[in-house]
Amino acid sequence: MSEKPGADGEAGAVVGLRAPDGGRARLVVAARLLITPRDVGEVAGRLQAMVAGLGRGPSAAPVVAARYLSPPARERLAAAGIGYADATGNLLLSLERPGLFLRDVGATSDPWRRRGRPSGTLSGPNTARLVRALADFTPPYTVARLAELAGVSVATAYRLAEVLLRDDLIGRAPRAPITRVDWRAIIERWGEDVGTTQAERMTLYLEPRGIPELLTNLRRSRQRYVITGSIGARYFDEAVPPRLAVIYADPVEPLIAELGLRPSPAGNVLVGLPVDDVAFARSQVMGGLQVAAPSQVALDLLGGPGRGPTEAALLLDWMERNPGAWRTQG
Repeated sequence: MSEKPGADGEAGAVVGLRAPDGGRARLVVAARLLITPRDVGEVAGRLQAMVAGLGRGPSAAPVVAARYLSPPARERLAAAGIGYADATGNLLLSLERPGLFLRDVGATSDPWRRRGRPSGTLSGPNTARLVRALADFTPPYTVARLAELAGVSVATAYRLAEVLLRDDLIGRAPRAPITRVDWRAIIERWGEDVGTTQAERMTLYLEPRGIPELLTNLRRSRQRYVITGSIGARYFDEAVPPRLAVIYADPVEPLIAELGLRPSPAGNVLVGLPVDDVAFARSQVMGGLQVAAPSQVALDLLGGPGRGPTEAALLLDWMERNPGAWRTQG
């Protein structure tokens, strides 16, 4: 059955459910065309107040309905105890009494997004530069200054800032500087959206004498390179186990020849040219080796094979504990 909501019209309906055993429940539904992660706190507060306002009777659960709900929006709704449904098939509905649990996955991007509007993903050109700048430099700074720090156009920075602002990953008032950056969530979002793109461009080589010999030879190299991956992460946090040496080089061939590496499917060294030159930005000499910045290492671990994402989480934990060791004022 359907009832009028007992609040200020925020909910589209109160829907009654009846189980075969006679148990009853109510769904308090708020229907909106678009709900962004920034909207979740407000919507959740209103719905929960409406649930409380229904008074005695069958148990009631809040639910949001929208044309499309992005993955970050769905995560926040679930964390707030709010069910959801969208027109692409994304669904979460949970009731204790009567017992009910429904979950399904629909689209992961908005099929109704207007041409020319931000895609909502971090996989576009120059995105890695902006992600690195947002992580490495502490706010406040204007979007124009962010573009300068990242080495991209102001238009590109504004497009990404719109996506991140909508998903509540940065904070800024209208026409004001960025004052808050959720850098860890941005890095993790980049890992979800971009995945293994970089790893697919690299070649596996074998150093038969092991990683220590590789590092000894690298210390004598005059080529342009940085180490990253689990070996790079270990220079910041010893909790990350050394597993695979990942090296960016530009150019690649002289470094391979100098190190005497040979291609092998059972190799222990990944070498390749980075997708973007930003991989070399803000690297530092540690233990006589050129080591990529921790934000770059985290990005590479998230997009790497095997246990890379688990190792990325360890490094990100270290970065959260030690922001002064790697972030600078923008």
